[in-house]
Amino acid sequence: MKKALLLLLVVSVIFAGFAGAVKITFWQYYYETKVKLVDQLIEEFEKQNPGIEVEQVTFPYENFNEKVAVSVPAGVGPDVLTLFYGWIPLYVTSGYLVPLPAAEFSAEYLSSEFFPFVSKGIEFDGAPYALPTAVRALALFWNKDLFVEAGLDPETPPTTFAELVDYAKKLTKYDDKGNIIQEGLTMQPSGQGHQWIREVLVRQVGGTPYTADNRTVLYHLTAPEALKVYTDLITKDKVGYPGFLNDDVTAFRSLKAAMTIDGSFRLGTFRPLTNLKWGVTELPSMNGVKSNFASFWAHAITTNATGEKLDASIKFLKFITSEYAQKLWLEQVGELPANPNVAAAYYDHPEYGPFLKGLEYAHATFFVDETGQRQVMMDAVDKVWIQGMDPVKAFKEAAEEDQAIIDEFWSRVE
Repeated sequence: MKKALLLLLVVSVIFAGFAGAVKITFWQYYYETKVKLVDQLIEEFEKQNPGIEVEQVTFPYENFNEKVAVSVPAGVGPDVLTLFYGWIPLYVTSGYLVPLPAAEFSAEYLSSEFFPFVSKGIEFDGAPYALPTAVRALALFWNKDLFVEAGLDPETPPTTFAELVDYAKKLTKYDDKGNIIQEGLTMQPSGQGHQWIREVLVRQVGGTPYTADNRTVLYHLTAPEALKVYTDLITKDKVGYPGFLNDDVTAFRSLKAAMTIDGSFRLGTFRPLTNLKWGVTELPSMNGVKSNFASFWAHAITTNATGEKLDASIKFLKFITSEYAQKLWLEQVGELPANPNVAAAYYDHPEYGPFLKGLEYAHATFFVDETGQRQVMMDAVDKVWIQGMDPVKAFKEAAEEDQAIIDEFWSRVE
């Protein structure tokens, strides 16, 4: 009898524990290594916080925004979710997110725990809305075997833009009709090309992409020749063109492109390729100026999280953006730590180092419509190399279209 009563008491305590547990839901798009790591982090978080249960739900990348738009306004779906930083303005103005509580995420906390560009990238209308575990930057990848074939030192990549152009010419191969069969440098504006133009080339020729409040386009005024610098590589130097072998990643991994500019997330793509001997280095400087584009995916708390769920979501957000989580993220996913103190240990790493050094002078573009603003730059490149338009004129038209997107956004939300 006593044993039965004891067993009943134990069972009651267990069920009471489950009944009292707070359950939160975390959403992210499906990317195998990220999903596996988050499962691991959730398990560890739940051990440290026995009163909180976290469920991870994933969706294909293409459907993610649609799922958020349908679920959050209806009061269902995630309490915490992952989003590209460029979506923050849209998510905030659509009513999906709550600001990070100042008591838990002070300005001092943000400045001490994350790279400076992160603080600007996570803000909307003066308030922070998300935190990253990892960040990204651009760098130049090169094929060492193709360097040897061209008579270039395989361990000495270009460090200036002038060298980049010179190397790219030597590394480009053509057939008897003059068609490119091996790119010296990939020229894909839909990949990272549009970022290279906007945040790197514009600044290297002395310009500024936007005003400090991000409401006015300046690149056509402060750096009218920046687009020409890019398109000359296609039309004049003929070292590559958009759509060669479909995209820049395919061209480089197929050994048909000698150099490519890409993000740190591409390390995981190239590492397994045993037939590809590659190196990676900082983006070439121009006029003595170094610049880079930084981006990141971040985690935010939705309007679904209130009361105990909000408290649990704050704890979970802090855990998945902690130094511990960032180290695991680097090791298992390959993306860079968002905390400069964590990143410092990897500055001399042959693969991570060039990206981390680039973060020191990187800028994260404030997008009100990342897809639309990317398309504007892609169209500008097409106008030059397909339609033969003067690049200065094409850049001016791009700025007008970009400004229209920005103006429409602010007219809608104010």
